[in-house]
Amino acid sequence: MPNILTILIVFSALLSLIFLIATVAALRKKKVFTSAFRFLFALLALLSLGLLGMIGIATEGYRALTHEEIAAVVKTEPAGAKGFTAHFRFPGGREASYWLAGDALYVDAHILKWKPIVNMLGLHTAYELDRVAGRYIDLKEERESIRTVFLLSKDKPFDMFTLRQRYSLFGSLLDAEYGSASFINANKPAHFEVRVSTTGLLIRKVGPEVSPQPKN
Repeated sequence: MPNILTILIVFSALLSLIFLIATVAALRKKKVFTSAFRFLFALLALLSLGLLGMIGIATEGYRALTHEEIAAVVKTEPAGAKGFTAHFRFPGGREASYWLAGDALYVDAHILKWKPIVNMLGLHTAYELDRVAGRYIDLKEERESIRTVFLLSKDKPFDMFTLRQRYSLFGSLLDAEYGSASFINANKPAHFEVRVSTTGLLIRKVGPEVSPQPKN
């Protein structure tokens, strides 16, 4: 979570607490108008806290995107006539392996582009890898054969990509939200880079194994 957003969440929480305490104090002194006025400010602070907290949770797992970068390095190994194992290594060192049915490696991602006013909170264009799947070259096999799909994104109670699609409120914060996908044949042992840029996702075959660069 961006530092500025964290500071605003803490500030909103403190402000809510201060106004709630002030409301109780005014009620004890039977100052109805003053207590109502202070309670209104406490309510506004709580609403701000809720919105900022939701944004923080919903963007957990998203990584800032300022240029083309490696989102994951994948090593594929054939496993049967129509299957392969994909070994993922993500920025930060996390690793995961998936058995996938098909001839090709398919990966998709969610990309968020925030409006300039939200950039002041430390939120900029961001991405999160969403799913990995096996893909068949032959359309008949794609329709009739076994399908394998796995989640790459973090499991969280809110996701900003989904919230933007459901609620028009977030349209004032996000300039655009879109999905991007790419696939590449993976029926032979190989190393791939899953790269993401502001224009979308791509998978590139590479020679020696490389590692995604962690963000500072």
